[in-house]
Amino acid sequence: MSGKKPARQYVRQYEGPAAGWGALKSVARNWLASENGLKNLRAMLKTNQDQGFDCPGCAWGESREDGLIKFCENGAKAVNWEASGRTVGPEFFARHRVSDLTRQSDYWLEYQGRLTHPMRYDAETDHYVETSWDEAFALIARHLNELESPNQAEFYTSGRASNEAAFLYQLFVRAYGTNNFPDCSNMCHEASGLGMKDSVGVGKGTVVFDDFAKADAIFILGQNPGTNHPRMLEPLREAVQRGAQVVCFNPLKERGLERFQHPQHPLEMLSNDSEPTNTAYFRPALGGDMAVMRGIAKYLLAWERQARERNDEPVFDHDFLQQHTDGLDAYLSAIDGTSWDQIVGQSGLSLEELETAAKMYRQAERVIMCWAMGITQHRHSVATVQEIVNLQLLRGNVGKPGAGLSPVRGHSNVQGDRTMGIDEKPPEGLLNALEKRFKFAVPRQPGHNTVQAIQAMEQQQAKVFVALGGNFAQATPDSERTHAALRQCDLTVNIATKLNRSHLVTGRDSLILPCLGRTEIDLQASGPQGVTVEDTFSMVHISHGQLKPKSPHLRSEPAIIAGIAKATLGDHPVDWDELVADYGRIRELIADTIPGFEGFNDKLKAPGGFHLPNAAAARSWNTASGKARFSASELPASLINSAVLEQGKTPDLILQTMRSHDQYNTTVYGLDDRYRGVFGLREVVFVNRDDIQRLGFQPGDKVDLISLWSDGIERRVSGFTLVPYDIPVGQAAAYYPETNPLVPLESFGDRTFTPTSKFIAIRLLKAAPTNRIPSRSS
Repeated sequence: MSGKKPARQYVRQYEGPAAGWGALKSVARNWLASENGLKNLRAMLKTNQDQGFDCPGCAWGESREDGLIKFCENGAKAVNWEASGRTVGPEFFARHRVSDLTRQSDYWLEYQGRLTHPMRYDAETDHYVETSWDEAFALIARHLNELESPNQAEFYTSGRASNEAAFLYQLFVRAYGTNNFPDCSNMCHEASGLGMKDSVGVGKGTVVFDDFAKADAIFILGQNPGTNHPRMLEPLREAVQRGAQVVCFNPLKERGLERFQHPQHPLEMLSNDSEPTNTAYFRPALGGDMAVMRGIAKYLLAWERQARERNDEPVFDHDFLQQHTDGLDAYLSAIDGTSWDQIVGQSGLSLEELETAAKMYRQAERVIMCWAMGITQHRHSVATVQEIVNLQLLRGNVGKPGAGLSPVRGHSNVQGDRTMGIDEKPPEGLLNALEKRFKFAVPRQPGHNTVQAIQAMEQQQAKVFVALGGNFAQATPDSERTHAALRQCDLTVNIATKLNRSHLVTGRDSLILPCLGRTEIDLQASGPQGVTVEDTFSMVHISHGQLKPKSPHLRSEPAIIAGIAKATLGDHPVDWDELVADYGRIRELIADTIPGFEGFNDKLKAPGGFHLPNAAAARSWNTASGKARFSASELPASLINSAVLEQGKTPDLILQTMRSHDQYNTTVYGLDDRYRGVFGLREVVFVNRDDIQRLGFQPGDKVDLISLWSDGIERRVSGFTLVPYDIPVGQAAAYYPETNPLVPLESFGDRTFTPTSKFIAIRLLKAAPTNRIPSRSS
């Protein structure tokens, strides 16, 4: 099979800063490997620019300043990856049986290039064969209309779908009759939305980009900006330079949270200098962040009482607390009821470390709290998010410039998709607005989230699966069970730009529907179209593709959704063709039904787009009491799930899954993890050197990882290389999707159903003898 030449495999320590020369070299390699170099270079210069296109990578927002370059290393990789010169068409599928393709790596599959034609799976020959768009739409409509209930279909959404596509998708699916909207939010920031809605009435971040320049302290919890959203490194570095505190909590020492070399600063590049991105770095236990926040709050409470006794300036913001909050007394009682032994034992930090962090928090007048999946992919994640909010409320750090709550979103429109109604438990206001505007009875019963969708397919209660983007089979937990569940379906449909594993995990019927990428010109009946996205700061801006489509057979996501809808429902409840002819008409419907989008088309004329109002940022609280609410949750009795403890086995290590530096979500751009010093391989597990010795292994040994759970199913991944790493004793880390098979489907967060991918109890067994991976000195 064709593909890249196998890479050399080795491990060596990385000594350089984040970004800088290493980033430029990596971007250059990806640019050359795209086989579409000159066109892609021109396209990259239009990334995140006015009248250009929005980066298809992360959701980090933009400064208002004009600049030649507004993309980072991983953004450039995303553009080059999408705008590849390689193609995957009918000839490719004629050469390769699906069963043969399943033996290839995820990296190899996507490296083959862009999908060019709609394809239908032929089970008799085990090949995908070309089909027409009309035939594909008719096949989907037949399956959907033959179901006994609309609730037997699952409609998945990836975070890369535009607002226009997401709105059409939810309108079609609700007109069809179900709220089954499993989506990528279910697997990442569900806890942020639930926890913040309960506490402050809004499930989105309360800060904007400019707040980072006004903050006295920025707390970074459970995230790795250097790999996942590198453009965040610049405001962190600038904060340190102006004297603000940047306080990091991360078990692993991540280079992006240590040092940053700005690729657009010539003097810095020529001198090979770099600047720090933190003023303090703490290494908590996995799952220990709630205890860390409780410890900081316990110190603040002690200092507040001392100040009261001495008649000193108070630590708490009493005016804010009295006017804007309720539940304070119960929360303070919960703090008093939490012992220092429990806080220290669960947090993984010493009393001295907790006190240092608390002093940094107290001394700052304006604090931003940022977090990501290191916080949200645990069993007690909602309580942890609410503990972060509690801490901010004590000193009035919500709803003032330079302060607030910032759950940093992943994919570029994952937040916008939820705003547009991709929600299995939609708010009543949205359903009422849809019913009033479109004159049909909307489904009111809650639908399936991602875990529930897998369970429904597994039990053959769901028979049709449609994916608007993404790589569902690999992004989800308990991979073997998820794959088996998908194969139970009568029909699986994947709307995609590139081949991935999900296309090979087929139902009895299966379709691949190739769509335009965000980099490509979207030409409809009224002319070229733009699509909109919402970033992590609730800024909405329009994106215009710049490149000629890779194939004349590609259709846009809105056009594909409209084609499915028309074949299934006819012209109910709208004229689908008319909407696709001019996306401005879709935006008019959004303006009619989604709060904050009134005058949508006109608002987009402003450079940089517009900001969606955030009630909590204005200190207006959409809670039952009309005030921000303290949550008085207790710390978990144990971080280890009872389903593990029931086995009577003690885990060797607690594993977290994570990205390498050469990937975005399940898309693997290459086999190097530069910052962690791993080259040419992905089946590695990072472990403290003392743990490797304690468990009877040596660095470079190959091991099998087995997760512990009480259902009698063996969950194992094999042949992983032990890499000694600066990680706390008792912890381990490895890449996903390779380790997603270890996450039990039933191991999810309380209330969230989010897989607990940052806390997996594992044992290590020696694998069959093999050559060790060599180490190289720098």
